[in-house]
Amino acid sequence: MVEKSTGRELVVPGDLLGSTDLKPGMGAFTEDGKIYAALLGIKNERSGYINIVPLSGRYIPRPGDSVIGMVTDRGPSHWLLEINSPYPAPLHVNEVPWRVDYGDTARYLDIGNVLLLKVLLVDETKRVVLTMKEHGLRKLTGGQIVEVSHSKVPRVIGRKGSMISLIKEFTRCRMFVGQNGRIWIDGDIDDIHNAISVIKRIEEEAQVIGLTESVKSMLEEMYRPSPAE
Repeated sequence: MVEKSTGRELVVPGDLLGSTDLKPGMGAFTEDGKIYAALLGIKNERSGYINIVPLSGRYIPRPGDSVIGMVTDRGPSHWLLEINSPYPAPLHVNEVPWRVDYGDTARYLDIGNVLLLKVLLVDETKRVVLTMKEHGLRKLTGGQIVEVSHSKVPRVIGRKGSMISLIKEFTRCRMFVGQNGRIWIDGDIDDIHNAISVIKRIEEEAQVIGLTESVKSMLEEMYRPSPAE
């Protein structure tokens, strides 16, 4: 049975989604001409497809995704990254912006380093290939990492980047959002704290209609000038 959840449809596996001209997308399947949910999540119709945005579960990498990962191991010609995924995610020396000699990987990246990367490839065996060679991808130093459910990342970003731009405008923080549910924030410590509070609220209220206006009001209250004494 499909539940109504503050204007969005919350579905569970097996729920009937419809028998329309739409096609089953991510998290949906067809049986006897009807479309059913395969996941617990939010029903979303776009570009002729019915998709289910999962409410939980680990991040499944897709080519083109920007992700934030941590170096957990290294070999003579690669580093192994933890990207909140069930699949190994190596970064080969051919996919970094430096010329790295064989066996010299420790000189460039060490265990514990945090990186902004892009998923270059995911093959049929779920082997993930990462890259740092595109513009803007780099090692992240300082700042703080906040983690949210990867399924809530689109709400944190907002339509055409509206939500994340709003947070940056008020907090004056530098921020990078990974599709794997990790967000890097750097700025004044109080502003970082405010940004994290707002992001957590977005995660908790992702299904609520009018969330952007609510978040704006929250930020305005945080940054309202104190009355003159």
